[in-house]
Amino acid sequence: MEKIITLTEQNISEEHICCAISDKKCKAGYEAKKDWIRHQFADGFIFKKLDVRGKVFIEYVPTENSWSPIIAEGYMMINCFWVSGQYQGNGNGKRLYEECLNDSKDKNGIVVITGNKKLPFLTDKKFFQKQGFELCDTAEPYFELWFKKFKNDAPIPKFKDIAKQGICNNKEGLTVYYSNGCPFTEYYVNTELVNVAKKKGYKLSVVKIESKEQAQNHFVPFTIFSIFKDGKFVTHHILNEKYFEKFVE
Repeated sequence: MEKIITLTEQNISEEHICCAISDKKCKAGYEAKKDWIRHQFADGFIFKKLDVRGKVFIEYVPTENSWSPIIAEGYMMINCFWVSGQYQGNGNGKRLYEECLNDSKDKNGIVVITGNKKLPFLTDKKFFQKQGFELCDTAEPYFELWFKKFKNDAPIPKFKDIAKQGICNNKEGLTVYYSNGCPFTEYYVNTELVNVAKKKGYKLSVVKIESKEQAQNHFVPFTIFSIFKDGKFVTHHILNEKYFEKFVE
């Protein structure tokens, strides 16, 4: 059985972060994600992965320091949770989840953002339903907030009002918001998306989310990537030209 590695300030330079390991076009984004993680350690951010060369990892952080517009005092927030390919169906997801469970014993509980169905870049809610999580809130058009409470008097988590309607301030053209919480965003926003928007004649505004305070007041629950058209949320799916045509046009 492969061991579980916890990233630290001491080992992060040598360890991979699971996503975009060999994707040369995302090299800058890969390093940006590592830097992003380094800055989160002081806020209690935890990244654990299986000791394999693949996407088998979990990230979590106390909710007061999460990059999500939620109200969940005293909870732990699962930021990203991914078990891919050959590593599925072997109990690896349960092992990683139990690491989070053990690290959250002094919390009010655990929260996680999912879609109302299985969607790319969002954790599948079915896993959490099996672990006893309950639905506590929703946000337009398909986001769900699930929680598992450890203390009877713990408050029920909810999305902030600003994140529930899927409307941003810029009502003209396309507006994309992104952070370095994912190694794919730097390339796909600043190269792919910029180029395809120009090619198709769209006005595009790019806004980088650079602090937890900014993220905690975002217009939708997902702060890694979100694109709006004339002020209305379109998708959280990171876009290349193919997906631009599917979601935007």
